[in-house]
Amino acid sequence: MTTVRIGAVGYLNARPHVYGLDRSPRFQVRFDVPSKCAELLHEGRVDLGLIPAIEYLRGHYAIVPDISIASDGDVATVAVFTRQPLERVETLALDLSSRSSVALTRVLCAKKWKIDPKFTPAEPDLEAMLRRADAALVIGDPAFEVDAAKHNVTRIDLGAEWKALTGLPFVYAMWVGRPDAATPAQCRALTQARDAGVAHLPRIAKQVANGNARQEQRVLSYLRDNLKYGLGKTEQAGLRRFLELAAEIGVVPGPEPLRFYGR
Repeated sequence: MTTVRIGAVGYLNARPHVYGLDRSPRFQVRFDVPSKCAELLHEGRVDLGLIPAIEYLRGHYAIVPDISIASDGDVATVAVFTRQPLERVETLALDLSSRSSVALTRVLCAKKWKIDPKFTPAEPDLEAMLRRADAALVIGDPAFEVDAAKHNVTRIDLGAEWKALTGLPFVYAMWVGRPDAATPAQCRALTQARDAGVAHLPRIAKQVANGNARQEQRVLSYLRDNLKYGLGKTEQAGLRRFLELAAEIGVVPGPEPLRFYGR
């Protein structure tokens, strides 16, 4: 049996997708931030990566069918935080952990908020970001933990903003690799892992919360209510629209057709 090297996101939102994979002889798993997962795939150091959706355009890749990290409205872990009204934002600090979230921010600035701020890269430390910029993009677990009232900021959820702009779900990440990197059986194994993870969301929330009952309920609500785990027709439509808009504003050279394993 060939072992597939996979690069998975270490954030909470990926937990259901990797449920039990660390114990599977089919896969060798490593965990990183989304942008690092993409780098490893582009460099050939993993066979499949749970990578930011925008990174699909950086190679001749295929997508594992029917699996994604997506939202259909509020996502809770991808947000711009600001102490200024959006129309007055002139500088925006970007957490570069996920290039899809950066591209989504740029699309929303151009297409929805109608602003043209100066973008600056930054580590995901909200207070430090807001000392150097009017607003800040923070993603993943750091965004989930931000107490907006404590920091005296307005949270602008990018999943909700995308839904308001397009009426479509937003796909943040999916399993992607070279066209020969995964067999149908390996794709089924990833689907089965996802299905098992979704079936055990309460267990995942309990493990993450480590005895904190309030945190357990918050994590469970996020995993159950904010996230979507499939890649059906509406998610694919949202993904295509995102790639089209990113190309329109010059973030990527041009969209590619969606290619799937086994199709």
